[in-house]
Amino acid sequence: MNKNEQFVIAINRELGSGGRTIGRKLAEKLGVRFYDKALIRELEKKFHLTVEEIEKLKGQNQSWWAEFGRIMRIGEIDVYTYEAKMGVEPELITTDDIFKAETEILKGIAETESCVITGRCGFFVFRNHPNHVNILIQAPMEYRVARVARKQNMTPEEARKTIDKIDKMRENYVKKYTKTSRYDTRNYQLVISAEGKTEDEIVDLILDYIG
Repeated sequence: MNKNEQFVIAINRELGSGGRTIGRKLAEKLGVRFYDKALIRELEKKFHLTVEEIEKLKGQNQSWWAEFGRIMRIGEIDVYTYEAKMGVEPELITTDDIFKAETEILKGIAETESCVITGRCGFFVFRNHPNHVNILIQAPMEYRVARVARKQNMTPEEARKTIDKIDKMRENYVKKYTKTSRYDTRNYQLVISAEGKTEDEIVDLILDYIG
């Protein structure tokens, strides 16, 4: 990946690995915007972005995302710093139309600007992007349980149940829409274990990798 040209970094992560925070910090270091599932869903709801509406916008202007951003002035509202306030993660209730709309939103973003994106099958959506890198952030279960329990004020037992539930939902989601596993390392250029490293150290590892 050449960071001196327009790029996209797609981060997939295990719950409790710190991947979302790492993605946000990485984007800050690179001076680009950070997007995740909560933000993409908020964009969909706030601006009623459906497959049909996106197709209309694309038909009117090839650079539909840039035009959309200019018209809606979304660069000047707090939607870019939106964070879900629904606990660890909302239920992954996703229809085919929602997945298609999210994919078009992600592609529109990447066509317009450099960015860091976590989740949303980014490793699959951007697999043919000319200047991208796919990253997987993992961690041992003990590490993940301790982190989730600490951040969500849960017991270790509650944290383990939450992780097991989210792991299953995310894997089912990925398999349904990409026909591959989120754990298949062939989908990534870089795989990092968070164990024994701080978030900032992992960000530095990624920066060293991309040069």
